[in-house]
Amino acid sequence: MSQQPEPRDRTPRPSSIVSEPATVAACRRDYEQADDVRARFDRQVQGGRR
Repeated sequence: MSQQPEPRDRTPRPSSIVSEPATVAACRRDYEQADDVRARFDRQVQGGRR
């Protein structure tokens, strides 16, 4: 008999998408803070094309 996976924590968490309006300043701040995410995505995309 296989074991069932542990249930994931489904506790609601605050979301910045809902808590603040989408302003130019907020979008700019999010973009500036996400350079590591964009770099990781670029590496993944580059790796998939080889």
